Amino acid sequence: MRGLKPGDLGRIVGRQAILYAQEYRWNQDYEALAARIVADFHQSFDPAREDAWITEMDDQMVGSIFLVKGEKPTVAKLRLLYVEPDARGAGVSKMLVEACIRRACDLGYERLDLWTNSVLVAARSIYQKAGFELVDEAPHNSFGQDLIGQIWSLTL
Repeated sequence: MRGLKPGDLGRIVGRQAILYAQEYRWNQDYEALAARIVADFHQSFDPAREDAWITEMDDQMVGSIFLVKGEKPTVAKLRLLYVEPDARGAGVSKMLVEACIRRACDLGYERLDLWTNSVLVAARSIYQKAGFELVDEAPHNSFGQDLIGQIWSLTL
């Protein structure tokens, strides 16, 4: 696991857009959202409140996760967790989520929130195993699909 380096932000957006299009038939609206998230992260990056990690296998990026400051000073957000299909099942997601939780605790956050969609079953399972609880859900039409958005929260 390592921090970000040049080229990672674009690769993260590109790989997530491709994978979600292949696996869930999401359109380019998701790619635009992911691009906004990483651009905002980069432009307002605060190392005292935020972090990001890349996991690699055989010198290839196989996953990422972001810890982003929230609207309240005591609340952070877990963003853009993803793992390449050939690395799934190897504990990469668990490692990334645990690193994000640890760093949020180290930075003094009291809560860690995330937004996801109900179709992302494997990710939701990882969040549940890490102690996140579902606090809200609502149907929406995004990325060219009818989805159920969910907010999960972990008290630190």
